[in-house]
Order: sequence, then structure tokens, then C-alpha cells
Amino acid sequence: MPPKADPAKISSQDVPVLFQRYRTELQNLAQKIGELESELEEHALVLGTLQPLTKTEPERTCYRLIGGVLVQRTVKDVVPALETNYGGIKEVLETLVKTYKGKEEEFNAFQREHKIQMPGRA
Repeated sequence: MPPKADPAKISSQDVPVLFQRYRTELQNLAQKIGELESELEEHALVLGTLQPLTKTEPERTCYRLIGGVLVQRTVKDVVPALETNYGGIKEVLETLVKTYKGKEEEFNAFQREHKIQMPGRA
């Protein structure tokens, strides 16, 4: 995490290093956000498929991958666990998006303070 420091106290040699740290951190956050969004979509798809079955066929057999092991369960057992996971992933995703936006603002401020211009930006 790049330190918050007075721009006058940061040496000119440290600016590129701090710049790269910000970029790397933002890329890592964006990658994690993408992974979680994909996982959230998968959970939503599975829940959308299984939700109607909770009323019509709650004892229907389904399979769930837990820690690399395929486990046989019933729809009524799997749906609550999926809903819990979905909610947890959604919370983590919202937190990461807020963190990303905060880091992005810090990075933009850092660029303005050190008069760094990115090619292709007006």
C-alpha cells in the first residue's frame, strides 16, 4: 500500500516506484472484483435454476462441489447454503468496489500532485 506522504517529502526517484505500486494495487483489486462478479453470476444462475424446485421438488437430488469433492444433496439442503454464499460474495464485492474507488481517487490525487500525465488522456 503506497504511503500517504507530503509530495514535497517524496524524492523524485520514489515517484515512479509509488506510481507503479498504485497501478499494481488497482490492477489486483480489479482482477479480484472480476473474479467475484463471475462467481456471483454463477451463484445467481444456479439459484435461478434451483429456486422453483424448492416448491415443486424439494427432495430432488442435486450435486454440489465442496472443496473439490462432489457431494450429493437435496435441493432443499443446497439452496439455503447457496443463498448464504451469494449474500457473502455480494458483501465482499461491494466492499472491494468501495476500496477500489478510494484507491483510484488516491491514485488520481497522486498523479495530480506529481504532475503525471497518462498518454491518451485529455
